[in-house]
Amino acid sequence: MLALLQRVTHARVEVGGRNVGAIEHGLLVLVCAEPDDTEEGVSRLVDRLLAVRVFADADGRMNLDLKAVGGGLLLVPQFTLAADTRKGTRPGFSRAAPPELGRRWFDRVLTLARERHAPVAAGEFGAHMAVTLTNDGPVTIWLTTGPGTDR
Repeated sequence: MLALLQRVTHARVEVGGRNVGAIEHGLLVLVCAEPDDTEEGVSRLVDRLLAVRVFADADGRMNLDLKAVGGGLLLVPQFTLAADTRKGTRPGFSRAAPPELGRRWFDRVLTLARERHAPVAAGEFGAHMAVTLTNDGPVTIWLTTGPGTDR
């Protein structure tokens, strides 16, 4: 799994002009499934999203996680995180999971996140989405899970 998380003061996702998900203070996470993802990797990604300490403590240090600050989690499916730009000027997406597998893994991430945290909101898989956010800091971090890619 690939994830790009951003600490936000607020974020929302619209599809066709309607709001499908929104949070206030918390994390906006763009999520991409890869062909070799596993249940273990998906679970690890959710664990890491909920445990990553990117919120300031009383001393101003990034030392608090999402739960500690009562923050929201907005998950947005985004296969373009797996873009291959090594050749030419048009990105390739063969490193992303096929749509049916990508949807299954995104839905699993969403289910696990909702079982472990609230509030959790989400974009719509396969839809053209408009994402609006205010990055706080800015803080933007890559998280990956999978064979040889964990960081």
